[in-house]
Formats: sequence, structure tokens, C-alpha cells
Amino acid sequence: MPLLEVRDLSVSFDTDDGVVHAVDGVTYTVDRGESLGIVGESGSGKTVSSLTVMGLTRFQRARVSGEVVFDGRRLLEVSDEEMRQVRGNDIAMIFQDPLSSLHPFYRVGDQIVEAIRVHHKASASAARDRALEMLTLVGIPEPRRRLDAYPHEFSGGMRQRAMIAMALVNEPKLLIADEPTTALDVTVQAQILDLIERLRQELDTAVIIITHDLGVVAEVAKDIAVMYGGEVVEYGDADTIFAAPEHPYTWGLLKSIPRLDSPREEELVPIAGRPPSLINVPTGCRFHPRCPYVRDRHTKVHPSLDSTDGGRHQVRCLLEEPTRKKLWGRLVAGDEPTEARRHVEGDVRAVGGEAA
Repeated sequence: MPLLEVRDLSVSFDTDDGVVHAVDGVTYTVDRGESLGIVGESGSGKTVSSLTVMGLTRFQRARVSGEVVFDGRRLLEVSDEEMRQVRGNDIAMIFQDPLSSLHPFYRVGDQIVEAIRVHHKASASAARDRALEMLTLVGIPEPRRRLDAYPHEFSGGMRQRAMIAMALVNEPKLLIADEPTTALDVTVQAQILDLIERLRQELDTAVIIITHDLGVVAEVAKDIAVMYGGEVVEYGDADTIFAAPEHPYTWGLLKSIPRLDSPREEELVPIAGRPPSLINVPTGCRFHPRCPYVRDRHTKVHPSLDSTDGGRHQVRCLLEEPTRKKLWGRLVAGDEPTEARRHVEGDVRAVGGEAA
């Protein structure tokens, strides 16, 4: 049985401008000791879905439907007190900005000690020893001295390590890392990702990594869910998502990643347009206003998340599967989207099929 099952989760908020449909029908699973990457642009719903798993959207009067089953418990049905026991003990979260997540007026060691004593009957000295052990585990230099330092005395990478130490101090079964490498330089990003992966293996902790960058999850995620407009538009194992993606949005994310084997003068290819408003959600396929392969019916019919090849790979796209595979093949060969579409449309018309 999976450690975490999210089934048909929808989350909306009432605002002065209208109802924000932040998450709409999201489904995914995470097995014990495994990792899931949730990828998408800002506003795609990836953070809200995880905050709901943590029970934190309750305080924002969100309207929530669906199921969140963690280790056999239905978290959407438990009381606030039960959820407080789960949060920080069984499920822990690393938030985007470690400087704002750590209280500036309290020493780092005291904050980690508090995280221990809230959930366990431990003496102050035993909790402090445990905090020292965790700072050592995450690779903070001079950990005994750093226990008495304030957050502003830590570098960005050290603050992130301190947040990881605080999140893991109670040995949770699930760690949610929300943009854990934001605002860090490239070398520190690699160190943080390596640390999360090492701790996952050593502590057998399941991990969800939330990011806008597919490159971040390339080495650390077993499965990847790509989100757009509050929905999962593609889901599968990491090898499939990187080698044989089938959704145009995923293609756009991959093409926007710099490659070491590309000529220096080659320009990055951004995704045209902007993410949709979650108040006025586009009809039909939510990606159609930005999709280079859109057809008239794509503006009217809302696609379902369907399996391809009868396997775990799922795609929410109205293009036929053979057409998607041909388009990706043309893009890999170096075609621009308009050129790929022209070639594939010609192939499809030649055999009397549906055009892209």
C-alpha cells in the first residue's frame, strides 16, 4: 500500500475577484522511501496541493474535496488536534524561503529543540543533543557553535540545511520540499539535492520535491507529476518523462532547460504566453491558449488524464498518441514547433488520419 495517496483532490478559495480554483482533480501516490517530483510554473497548484496534505489550507477557509490517505489515515477527515500531531512528526515540510521560515529572534538550536519537544517528551538537554546530531548529519560546519547562532548569521545554504535538519529531526515518514533550491547558487543547489537524496536513502523517508525546474528533479525523483492550471497534465516515471514525454507543456519545460552540449550561441526556447488565471480558467484544454499544436476542438473539449501504452504513463492531451510521439520525435531532431507541426500534419494527412 502506498504511504500517501492523493485522490481527485480539488482546492478552491473565495476571493473578492471570484473563486480561485487552485487545484482541480489531482491524483498521485508516493510509496515508502520513494520520491515524487511535482513540476510546474508558479500558479500551477503544486504548492497548494502539498499544503492541503499538511492540513495548512484549513486555516485559509479553503473548500477541499477528494481524499488524502496517509499511512491508512484519511487526513481530510481528522480533527485539527490530530492533524497537529501528524504535521511535523509524520509529515514535515521545507518551505521555499528558509530565512522567513526561521524565526529571526530565536537561536537556530532553540527552534529545532522546540520542534522536538512539541511532539516528544524529551528533556531540554536530550532535545539539544538531538538538535546537535541533526545539524551534524546535514553537514553544517561547527554544529555545536551554530546551535547558538541566529538565522541571519547563517548563509543561504546553511539556513536551508538547518530547515532540513528541523524537518527531519522527528524522523518523519514523508518530507515535502517546496522549491528547496530557490535563490541558492548552482553549487549549493547540487549539495542540497544530494543531501535530500542521501537522507532519503539513509532514513527511508519518502520525499515530494516541488519545483518549477525539471532539471532539479532529474536525479532525485523516481516519479514526476507535471502540473498546469491546477491539474496534472502528465504523470510517469522520471525516465519516461525525460526520454518520451507526450504533453506539449512538458516539451516546453524540457526545451527551456539549458544544455551543456548545446552551442553557446543557441537561445533558450521559452513557452509563449502566460499561465492561465485560476479564476477564469480557459475552456477545453487549459493549455490551448499557449499550445503550438492547438485545434478548434481543443478549445471546447476538456481532456482527461489517460494512460498511454496501457502503462503508468498518463497524459492529459487531445492530440492522438501517435501524433504526440511523432511531434516529440521531430522536436528531438531539432525542429521548431511550427516546423514539427507542419511535418507531422503532412504525415497524418497522407494516411488519412486526424491532423495535429
